[in-house]
Amino acid sequence: MPGSPSVLALDFDGVICDGLKEYFQTSWQAYAQIWQTDTTPNEQIAPAFYRLRPVIETGWEMPILIRSLVVGVQEEEILQNWLTIATQTIEKEQLKPLEISAAVDGIRDRKIATDLDNWLAEHEFYPGVIDRLNAILESSTDFFIISTKEGRFIKQLLKQEGIELADSQVYGKESKRPKPQILKELKQVYPGAIWFVEDRLKTLQAVEQQESLQDVELFLADWGYNTRSEREEAQNSNRVHLISLNQFGQDFSNWL
Repeated sequence: MPGSPSVLALDFDGVICDGLKEYFQTSWQAYAQIWQTDTTPNEQIAPAFYRLRPVIETGWEMPILIRSLVVGVQEEEILQNWLTIATQTIEKEQLKPLEISAAVDGIRDRKIATDLDNWLAEHEFYPGVIDRLNAILESSTDFFIISTKEGRFIKQLLKQEGIELADSQVYGKESKRPKPQILKELKQVYPGAIWFVEDRLKTLQAVEQQESLQDVELFLADWGYNTRSEREEAQNSNRVHLISLNQFGQDFSNWL
């Protein structure tokens, strides 16, 4: 088992950055736009939205999650059957995921253009992560971000922390490829050990199913957007390593 990776790939939201406040504000504005309702967020819904963030895979689902909560779908039902609920909602309301995504991204773009300081303030980097990223960037390890968030938003946030990444280091939503595919592409270019840190267990399990990625070390970030049952599942996995924020801040030799 390698002592350190040649390539480190990290998810962004839930691993590097906690954007729950921004998620809720942006999602509510998109929800208000789609359903023609009050643009002032209902803060009573926010706690449930934060708790249910682990069910979200891509941005278009966020306004749908708010819609589900507004119409009274129970949290447990959402946790158990989210994809069915989301699919039924867009069919019933005659919505298109691409159009919802465009609304979400448009709201973000306008906020960045007109109120950048407040947009940035709605994000928090997890403690110690920026220092760790700087150390990794100064090391011999090649570093990449693989995320379903738009790359331009990722770069904007990191730039404020003094980290400027090349376009080739950020695989955002615009890459239009699943994360296992991107890892395969990295593997073809970089022959050494690849480590991948993600907060979504289903994504790690999708990587696990790829025969060509059997030697990629997989880590579930226990501080990210996942549930207790998912963390327990990772802890019992033969393949996925459950990693804490404290471990993440340490030398690679303490990750495994």
